[in-house]
Amino acid sequence: MNQSAGDLVFYTNPMSRGRIARWMLEEIGQPYRTVVLDYGTTMKAPDYLAINPMGKVPAVTWRGVTVTECAAVCAWLADAFPEAGLAPALEDPARGPYLRWMFFGAGPLEAAVTAKALGLLAPADKAAMAGYGSFEQVVDALETIVSGAGPWLLGDRFSALDVYLGSQIVWGLQFKSLPDRDIFKGYAGRLLQRPAAIRAREIDDALIAAKADGVA
Repeated sequence: MNQSAGDLVFYTNPMSRGRIARWMLEEIGQPYRTVVLDYGTTMKAPDYLAINPMGKVPAVTWRGVTVTECAAVCAWLADAFPEAGLAPALEDPARGPYLRWMFFGAGPLEAAVTAKALGLLAPADKAAMAGYGSFEQVVDALETIVSGAGPWLLGDRFSALDVYLGSQIVWGLQFKSLPDRDIFKGYAGRLLQRPAAIRAREIDDALIAAKADGVA
């Protein structure tokens, strides 16, 4: 996995959360090199474990910096390439809601959706001990966020928050892990029409097809 110091390198598998990071990379519009890893083999190999000890994707490296965890990758890319305009500046009041809901997606939403899918939601009498409270509380909070004024989660401004939290909504509708609410469907429809989202899907879908055909 040799690379020059200036390379922006993306480690992924097209059937993973790496699809979210791929979309983010397409949104920032910078050249990057993709390293496709396989579950159980190259993803767990020593050279990749040196990059991410969890042995999971996505990960990005650039100029000596390594970032893992999908929400962190999206947020970091937005800050590393501010010319793309995908994150509010530190002094911008929108920075607070941006970080608030980014962490909501990586925390309560991810935990609640996963717990529900596995049949491991906290019982009602123990809900206060779970960071997400209840699945219903999380979904209702998510609807409140999406129902804000504007086509995007920060109003008229598209951001990395839409890439990360929006991807969770798109996937939640696709895999039936979130309820089929009209507000979610309308927002997901707008996301799926973005040119960068289309490019990212085409790239990853082509990788999956090539793998199935034995090309890669």
